[in-house]
Parts: sequence; C-alpha cells; structure tokens
Amino acid sequence: MIRFLLIAILFLLIARMFWRVIDGVIEGAGGGSSRRKRPLRSSVKLVKDPVCGTWVAPRPELAENHGGETHYFCSEKCRRAFRP
Repeated sequence: MIRFLLIAILFLLIARMFWRVIDGVIEGAGGGSSRRKRPLRSSVKLVKDPVCGTWVAPRPELAENHGGETHYFCSEKCRRAFRP
C-alpha cells in the first residue's frame, strides 16, 4: 500500500513538472498561458548607498541632498555617517 502511494505521488509530481514545462513553452512562443496571469510587478531602480555600498530602493525618508545631488541610504546610521 505504501509503495502504491509513493508511486502515485511521484507520478503526480512528474505530471505537474511536465505541464509546467509545456505551459512555459507555449507562453514563450507567444501563445499565452493556460494558467491565470500574475500581475506584473513594477521594477524599482536600485541605487548604491555611498557609505556602505549596499544597493537600496530609493526612499525619501532615508535621502540626503548634498551638492545638488540626492543620495539614498540603507539606514539612518549610514545617513548620519555621511553628513559632514
């Protein structure tokens, strides 16, 4: 009985992978997708923190204007370290 259950689970996993590959091929060929489309995420351009070098999404609350240029920081600690 256990053997039959494991074989059935394996079969279901293989079938699911097969249909995902087929769905990807159809979508890649421009034929759309048989699954419901996921909403597209808007992309955010990342900027580099000038103090520690971490790439961050620009946030006004962690920004500092210096010399006519806006710099964005990963944390308040980096923002304080940047101030002259």
